[in-house]
Amino acid sequence: MSFLLAHLSDPHIGPLPKPRLRELIGKRLTGYINWRRRSNIHSMDVLSRIVADMRAQKPDHVAMTGDILNIGLPTEFPLARAWMRTLGRPEEVSFVPGNHDAYVRSALPRILETFAPWSASDGEAHTRFPWLRVRGEVALIGVSSAIATAPFLASGEVGRAQSAALEALLAETGARGLMRVVMIHHPPWRGGASPGRGLRDARAFEAIIARQGAELILHGHNHRLLRHHIAGEGRRVPVIGVASASAVPGTPRHRAAYHLYAIERAANGWRIEARVRGILPGSDAIGDIETFEA
Repeated sequence: MSFLLAHLSDPHIGPLPKPRLRELIGKRLTGYINWRRRSNIHSMDVLSRIVADMRAQKPDHVAMTGDILNIGLPTEFPLARAWMRTLGRPEEVSFVPGNHDAYVRSALPRILETFAPWSASDGEAHTRFPWLRVRGEVALIGVSSAIATAPFLASGEVGRAQSAALEALLAETGARGLMRVVMIHHPPWRGGASPGRGLRDARAFEAIIARQGAELILHGHNHRLLRHHIAGEGRRVPVIGVASASAVPGTPRHRAAYHLYAIERAANGWRIEARVRGILPGSDAIGDIETFEA
């Protein structure tokens, strides 16, 4: 079996629709001010080029790990849905939300409705997290860490009910011999993000992986390439974060990029070759930045 999986995250699409005054109460006000300050960090031209390059690689599936929106305005959701269609057909693209998608509590039901075509389990019309989508011998498992938080916080949480369901899915798909890819927005280990931005129940997530294992965990949130491992069922599970798909300034690890994973069966399980493609340092061209074995 050979399977090519693309992973991108944190596009923060713009321009931000003009909010109504009553929509800027509470956390949205600070978010709106912050967006006006950092809107030049995210280029929609760069994003469109990243997506075009990704589609030219003809991946078998696309994993999108959240933060399409900025402050969870109702008018942002139709734009997000339209952008998701640019990635491919719903059966070819899977989605989990980020903290900016769930910026305020009222955004949570809109997430379930808007992204259902890309985040419903096989054979289901509605989204329930975690979801399971099987493509060939690859089991994609989507976990939501998106919760509404107080101003100046960007933390996430999986929760007990979702954690129990995740453990059951990992056990089931592992027993079937599938290659298990877990998608989540926040870095799912202790210390994976700065205080106030991390996964609150990372310890519980690590314990699930230790008991059940997985073959690959993908996340976004930190807007840069991160490589980590979590101990899991006799082997270390690679946990890889991707840069923002639209970010332009900063170091090479913060510039716009996406990842391609070539997945093949091997004698001892699975072989995963990763390619980082994005804006090349000192250039506006898109190409391979680095390769590594996950």
